[in-house]
Amino acid sequence: MTDFPLERYRNIGIIAHIDAGKTTTTERILFYTGKTYRLGNVDDGTTVTDWMPEERERGITIVSAAVTAEWKDHLVNIIDTPGHIDFTAEVQRSLRVLDGGVVVFDSVQGVEPQSETVWRQADKFGVPRICFANKMDRVGASYDRTIESIRERLGANALQMQIPIGSESEFVGVINLLEQNAVFYLDSSGSTPEVVEIPEEFKEKAASLREVLVERIAEMDEDLTVKFLEGEDISLEELKKALRKAVIGNLVAPVFCGSSLKNKGVQLVLDAVIDYLPSPLDIPPVTATLVRDGSEVLRYSKDSDPMSALVFKIVSDPYMGRLAYLRVYSGTVKQNSTVQNSSKDKKERIGRLLRMYADRREDIEELRAGDIGAILGLKFSFTGDTLSDPTNPVLLETINFPEPVISIAIEPKTKADQDRMSESLVKLSEEDPTFRVRQDDVTGQTVISGMGELHLDVLVTRLLREFKVKANVGKPRVAYREAITKPVMNADYRYSKQTGGHGQFGHVIFDLEPLESGQGLQFENKIRGGAIPKEFIPAIEKGFFEACESGPLAGFTMTDVKFTLTDGTYHEVDSSEMAFRMATIFGVREAAEKAGPVILEPIMQVEITIPEEYTGDIIGQVNARVGNILGMDDRYGNAKVIHAQVPLSEMFGYATELRSATQGRGVFTMEFKHYDRVSDAYMKKILGRING
Repeated sequence: MTDFPLERYRNIGIIAHIDAGKTTTTERILFYTGKTYRLGNVDDGTTVTDWMPEERERGITIVSAAVTAEWKDHLVNIIDTPGHIDFTAEVQRSLRVLDGGVVVFDSVQGVEPQSETVWRQADKFGVPRICFANKMDRVGASYDRTIESIRERLGANALQMQIPIGSESEFVGVINLLEQNAVFYLDSSGSTPEVVEIPEEFKEKAASLREVLVERIAEMDEDLTVKFLEGEDISLEELKKALRKAVIGNLVAPVFCGSSLKNKGVQLVLDAVIDYLPSPLDIPPVTATLVRDGSEVLRYSKDSDPMSALVFKIVSDPYMGRLAYLRVYSGTVKQNSTVQNSSKDKKERIGRLLRMYADRREDIEELRAGDIGAILGLKFSFTGDTLSDPTNPVLLETINFPEPVISIAIEPKTKADQDRMSESLVKLSEEDPTFRVRQDDVTGQTVISGMGELHLDVLVTRLLREFKVKANVGKPRVAYREAITKPVMNADYRYSKQTGGHGQFGHVIFDLEPLESGQGLQFENKIRGGAIPKEFIPAIEKGFFEACESGPLAGFTMTDVKFTLTDGTYHEVDSSEMAFRMATIFGVREAAEKAGPVILEPIMQVEITIPEEYTGDIIGQVNARVGNILGMDDRYGNAKVIHAQVPLSEMFGYATELRSATQGRGVFTMEFKHYDRVSDAYMKKILGRING
């Protein structure tokens, strides 16, 4: 592989709402960069990046696939991310390591709910973006309306970079406003676009829109503003340079248009990736924490800096074993070298280094600053772990993931399946940080939890098919939580056990208070003057978190609780970490029973898109499911979007009901919003089910 200087690297993600055409766009990029010799198709199941059988069957992306390609003497690392909200962790961890993004929109639908979610996530990580209005060949497609919805719904400073030539089935090419040329796609593969002068009938419109574009780019740069106001000519090079600076500063989002499926416009998006998205040198240095003293240091994208890298994904490859995807922020990672996993404080030996090409790969000698690749053979490293130079270990900011909201019980059919299942579940939870596995103390069943019905469905399918486990699978259940409603002050618990030899003694006095929704668990130590020696405080904190794993009402995890340690006593000989931990566990459980415990349920933000004539029926459905309707929007083509908040427990099986009520024309998306208290009547029902 050619050796590229760092300024010629581009680490980009293709991000969008489900079905906007991300995977097809990635496939076209691979074709035009010479990585594939035929055009992969999602509908035919012949794509490179959707390589899992589950992805090809469902026609959606589940795991973000990393692909490396070359374009115009640049190395482009591309990550094709999922669009479905259940796989939001995949998008999040990809955005964490990317330098830039191409956000794909369906130009018939404009901005859709998941487009908003990924846009907000990209804002959070400060990822510069360019936009691609895809599906311009479809009936009802509109480039202008897509740009308008990007401005209105995302609040973005969207720039119109092109004019489409022809519309819907007559869409044949685009006019580039900056370059002042027209590009026609006349052959079916789109490999040899024809670049010509702007046709006569578009000249006037192109001139006036270019004037607007030049003015908006000039506003971003002081020197260009002066030139523009004085009526001087601004060269194409100056405009591109100013636009690149504005994109990298997240001030603007240039919008391009085309049709990936019909092979039109993708090369121009690739050109824009090279022209406007940052190289690793353009982004600020990453802030790291020195392990030895906790101070902050900057790590620059230089091969000469000490090595630091973030593991952003683990994949269990059926043939090769465990692959760890990583982004190198500084220094170099060499084959057969030793690195420090600073998150786990363990040394790791680097086995084979791989340049990934979706499910195929090639061996390389080293990964350099700014690069993305994969390592085979790491033993201790998981998603979010930092790898660094053993002589200079640092920690990079880790990746936080949302809590799962839905569970199902799963039982192996035979003893052999039991062992295989345990092993397989460990592998799947290593790959996916939003997937949790636990044993139910009451029933003894294995319970798996995830982000939604589709998420669990895919995981169970993989378990049965890929890992060949035979198992019975229960019905999905909601992951409820417990909280308290009133404070219990000066709760007092003394744990004392006398056995032969040393006894056990721990005595804690504490306050237990409810917190605002979404604040989680908080521990505060207010002990002054050594009433309890400070070496026992971590054990008390551990005991508090352990006690909250099982609430007083039904054994659901407790949340939004604050524990303040105010006093206590200890025994010179009999006190131990275990005694204080046990005192805290029993004390918190006792106090929680007096603190007005309640059950909380996950409330989902739901958006339902339907033809207008079904509006009344669907509002009735939402009301019947105890939903709260927040409002409605009009969409193109006589469609309505209903915004609502509905308890997750009421949303099971809704996809089927919606399809049958709208003759298959209605679609909905939902994502977790917050936890809310259930009614007393519903709480009795839940407790009756559990105790019955």
